[in-house]
Amino acid sequence: MKRILLAALLCASTYCTAQETTSDLKKYEPYVNQLGYNLGESKRFVCYGAENGTPFQLINTATSKVVFEGEMLNNEGWFSGFNPTGSNVEYVIKVDGYGSSVPFLVADHLMETASSKLAYDFFVDARGFSNLETYDMAAVYGGGPTRDGGAYGLETIFEILQYASNPALFDNWKTELGNKKVADLIDLILWHAEFAYKYVDYNGPVKTRHGTLGYQGQPRMTYDYWNTLDQLAAVCAAYHSFLKPYLAEDTYQKYRKACLDNWEAYDRHKVVRFWTYSTKWVDEGFQEFNEMGNAYGQSVFRNLFMYETERHEKNGSPEKFLKYAQSGASDIIRNWDFNNPRHMWWIRNAEHITPQALSFFLLLAPDKAPDGTLEKLEAWALHMKQKSNNFWKYRKHSETEWAHPKTKELGGAPALGGSMFAIAHLLKDPELRALGWAQTDFVFGVNPVGTHLSNKSDARVKIDGYWDGVEKGWPQSHPHGYGELGKVRGTLDGSPLDSQFPIAEKVEAIEGKNEGRVFGKNAYATEGWGISNRGWQATLTFSTLGSHKLKVFDGNFNKEISSVEPGQTITIQLNAALNIDRNAIDKGWVLLKKGEKVEKIQLTETDVNTGKFTSTFKIPKNTQVKFLELSYGFLGFEKKLKLEVKQ
Repeated sequence: MKRILLAALLCASTYCTAQETTSDLKKYEPYVNQLGYNLGESKRFVCYGAENGTPFQLINTATSKVVFEGEMLNNEGWFSGFNPTGSNVEYVIKVDGYGSSVPFLVADHLMETASSKLAYDFFVDARGFSNLETYDMAAVYGGGPTRDGGAYGLETIFEILQYASNPALFDNWKTELGNKKVADLIDLILWHAEFAYKYVDYNGPVKTRHGTLGYQGQPRMTYDYWNTLDQLAAVCAAYHSFLKPYLAEDTYQKYRKACLDNWEAYDRHKVVRFWTYSTKWVDEGFQEFNEMGNAYGQSVFRNLFMYETERHEKNGSPEKFLKYAQSGASDIIRNWDFNNPRHMWWIRNAEHITPQALSFFLLLAPDKAPDGTLEKLEAWALHMKQKSNNFWKYRKHSETEWAHPKTKELGGAPALGGSMFAIAHLLKDPELRALGWAQTDFVFGVNPVGTHLSNKSDARVKIDGYWDGVEKGWPQSHPHGYGELGKVRGTLDGSPLDSQFPIAEKVEAIEGKNEGRVFGKNAYATEGWGISNRGWQATLTFSTLGSHKLKVFDGNFNKEISSVEPGQTITIQLNAALNIDRNAIDKGWVLLKKGEKVEKIQLTETDVNTGKFTSTFKIPKNTQVKFLELSYGFLGFEKKLKLEVKQ
């Protein structure tokens, strides 16, 4: 009885509904996050059809011992309280009468450390041509840096945010691009920056695109070159936070000038409506907002990046761009309609831009955000809790429809988690954060098909392009198509359609084919898409907001401190997603600012697989500064500490 009450409390904390039963004779095994679960975070699984009160056990596969017990409620089982620190073994869930799950891990920052490289590897692989000197826009589907999209992909923005959220992690990977001395993600950002500059006014042909761009009644654009400025603006902002060692000042000024010269001419200063005409069957016609060039909230992102750029320039004009950003945010506060599908799931892969842009304002410049910003995000959070009031924790389209009946919804769960993580951090809302983790669980197998949303093809496995430890991938793949993304690492391929909910009774795996729009029991795959992966990259980025921690202790590690004296030894501790090798001691770093001087303090993991990174540091005896500042991260993702120096 106690276990049922506990399960009810856990379920209530994430807005479960009453039991949704099934008359199916088939007994479905427990569907778990096949990769595993992060320590200290929400942990759940689904066993469809298991009656309330059905016992389940969590079993250590190395010892066969039961390490946790619970009871099913509303097709779900919860084990959030299970946090085996330093564990390196796999576990399975066994539900009485329903069998066992696939094995999974429970580890420190598991989702981020296992996925972050794959997230940007996708954009390394998906470039149309790696050599910008021979790049042929007319030969690339949609034009653009990513061969399955145009400049509207906004890859550079989210690559920059990914690095800013957890910079020391990416120092581990330097072997694929550039001179092998710089983080590959930095080199990738610089590649995208130069692409954007090269095509800042390109309006020529591309291989194929679904529609045209521009205002109704005015000449149409062949290529969405306006969006190149959005990507350059992000690079300019990053120059002042972390790109300066890698980007020559004259190149930066060249990028900045392109933005300043074209900002108003390209309408980058305002919210742009009815700009995209789509010929795609799913959203044909003029769209107020669209995933192919005009995302709601995009104006907030781009103007905030220019504000951040200009406030570091002696003769800059930050206030102009701040006003533009405030205008865009105010438009969202006034007009963002959660019940208008054209502002929400209808724009599919662009939907995540709106809440994340508004959140970014509060992260980067909280005192500059318009009144009502936080309240609008709070209203969004409530709406999402209501719409995901089901045992899959899936954001339903309506009272009668789970998902879109005809197209994949990769703009949904993979990106929705990031929006929930960002807003949960700002609202200090653990229930919304738990709901965000449910979205990532959905990506990794807690969904009606019971598989990861990426097809586990032999080609991807051979190039280390798949998640180690994930047994079941999406049943179908479409390796060719316009983007030719079958061999691109980390590609997402599909998501359950409306007919697969509440459970997919039978799913046929059809390797290498696109069955078109054959619905019903067939979990089809259209093909990968860069803007689908962009949303997943954003989820990995914003997840760190609620888990990274920076602390300072005395030299003996006895107590946490907030002030120091000259000559004193302190211990710096960082908890961050840096534990990439659970069999070795990993490294990290933080920045220490003394007056105008900044130095990097190297950190070392306290032991194998602890996830805690420390270093001792002696305050100089002759220091004259009144404060020391420690930080980790950039562009609003910083974890900061200010230490008073008692003279």
